[in-house]
Amino acid sequence: MTPEKDPSLNVLGETLQPCSTDPMTGFFRNGACDTCREDQGSHTICAVMTDEFLAFSKYVGNDLSTPRPEFGFPGLKAGDNWCLCAGRFLQGHDEGCAPKVRLGATHRRALEIVSLEVLRENAEG
Repeated sequence: MTPEKDPSLNVLGETLQPCSTDPMTGFFRNGACDTCREDQGSHTICAVMTDEFLAFSKYVGNDLSTPRPEFGFPGLKAGDNWCLCAGRFLQGHDEGCAPKVRLGATHRRALEIVSLEVLRENAEG
């Protein structure tokens, strides 16, 4: 049984925009940072990967750069968009290596963990 998705709204109160379909991302693997009660990691922040953040994430135990074909995961590289766990983003922010954020594609549930101010500080563009 598929979990019930929360309403697809972004942190700006608008319709959630797609994050990435290449690579395919999201808790639901639908290309958007949609979420639900079962999404324990809150994969809600549409982040633009950087070499610095990928190295940090690997260092703290979440290797996002190594391909895992058995899970259909191609491995990420700088420039890829990815629905990142809100807690991992905040950890990167606190360590000074947060990736850029696409606000229009970041789910409003991210605000339960990361303030809009911090997201805006790291917004792309």
